[in-house]
Amino acid sequence: MEWQGFIVGLQNIIATIEYILLDRLSLMGEDYIMKYDYLIVGSGLFGAVFAHEMSQRGKKCLVLERRQAVGGNIRCEEREGINVHVYGAHIFHTNNQMVWTYLNRFVQFNQYINSPMANFRGELYNLPFNMNTFRAMWGVRTPAEAKMKISAQRTEIAGEPLNLEEQAISLVGRDIYEKLIQGYTEKQWGRKCKDLPAFIIKRLPVRYTYDNNYFNARYQGIPIGGYNKIIEKLLEGIQVQLGVDYNTVRSEYDCMAEKVMYTGSLDEYFGYRLGRLAYRGLRFEMERLEQENYQGVAVMNYTAPEVPYTRIIEHKHFEFGTQPVTYITREYPQEWQPGQEAYYPVNDQRNQDLYNRYAGLAGWEEKLLLGGRLALYRYLDMDKVVELALAAVERELGS
Repeated sequence: MEWQGFIVGLQNIIATIEYILLDRLSLMGEDYIMKYDYLIVGSGLFGAVFAHEMSQRGKKCLVLERRQAVGGNIRCEEREGINVHVYGAHIFHTNNQMVWTYLNRFVQFNQYINSPMANFRGELYNLPFNMNTFRAMWGVRTPAEAKMKISAQRTEIAGEPLNLEEQAISLVGRDIYEKLIQGYTEKQWGRKCKDLPAFIIKRLPVRYTYDNNYFNARYQGIPIGGYNKIIEKLLEGIQVQLGVDYNTVRSEYDCMAEKVMYTGSLDEYFGYRLGRLAYRGLRFEMERLEQENYQGVAVMNYTAPEVPYTRIIEHKHFEFGTQPVTYITREYPQEWQPGQEAYYPVNDQRNQDLYNRYAGLAGWEEKLLLGGRLALYRYLDMDKVVELALAAVERELGS
């Protein structure tokens, strides 16, 4: 009888615990009772593609976004008919036909070709470096004349370049370096070119043709109606929770899914236990102007060191806008501070070694998957983001 009483008492305790747990879950709402196959942290391009593809294959996904809107850094805001690129200019370009075909399932692209200008103290030069650039700089007219000019200046550097300045001069000569590279690069990185490693610019595009097309890519353009159209289509029918900082409420969400696709900063995921990874930051200053056309081009680089910003973006030109007003954004590079948006990883040896140590820790997390520029600590063009997201889906389905 004593044994039976013990069993009954144990059963009552278990029943009470179950009741309490179910009661707590019901207070949290139906969403917290549901079981997900994938918890996807971040609604940028990588997270949105991964969520879409997994959902199409019958997987139940929940997307968490720290910001109050989806889209990550490709998000646009509509202002008087103009799609403003909130987090800097994003111009799609690729040679990957599979990626191009994939994105065209969700949105049509216009025929925008990136043809930026460089402004050095009022002197205007075409980018990338091409015959129009050389003609404006030296008055040359033929490719042979331009090659002769650059070749003569390149000989200034003998032996292996020891820093970014020497690397740039060895590639394109001193004139182009001083007017179009030095000031812009030093503002971008917050360091003198002599103090930057040579590998940052392993090569520079030099064309001996009158071709101002910045990207050497077969497929180029801007989504008609802005990048939000892509994200909205990708996340259609998928549950998304906004304003959720996953790293501060992880214990509440990890138990809800079989696996976690994490697209945030890897050092933040681990509570910076090994130290912080370094980034470069950006500050954006947007202005509305009561004029139809401010600079005549979407992207104008300012390469003189005394100009505090690196470029001005006039957003309407991405979609050939004819609105009576215009919106411009000045981009100011800045030292990154914790809590600010991280834009460019500082891929020097110290930071790469630190990232590799964090990646080693991640390898022990059985349900953790990593994707996107922050989690991989790599600068990624948009086409590469899509390619990596699709590859991650295939790896998962094949496992």
